[in-house]
Amino acid sequence: MAITEITKENMDTEFKQCPTLAVMDFWGPKCGPCMALMPKYHELADNPKYAGKVKFCSVDTSQNRRVAIAFRVMSQPTFLFWKDGAEVARLGGDDLTIEAITAKVDELCA
Repeated sequence: MAITEITKENMDTEFKQCPTLAVMDFWGPKCGPCMALMPKYHELADNPKYAGKVKFCSVDTSQNRRVAIAFRVMSQPTFLFWKDGAEVARLGGDDLTIEAITAKVDELCA
């Protein structure tokens, strides 16, 4: 499953209006914790268990500052979880783990 890149042009249609659970990863190329999480996030997105149930998205904040501002993201990494057009959870911080992200996805998919 591919990860959808979010920009200011597509954020409403690709993320806010998504009919399934949507997960958005806010990252930056100079953020060490972001870069460490990225391959694991891609593995999570490729898990067939989530096919058709979760849309995985990504925002490079160095290229899309307005998107980060629109979602009130002030630090990296930050993961937003949206369902039915509303934010239902937010995780972030330097000590964020893929296990915490996976647990939140599983909880919200149930």
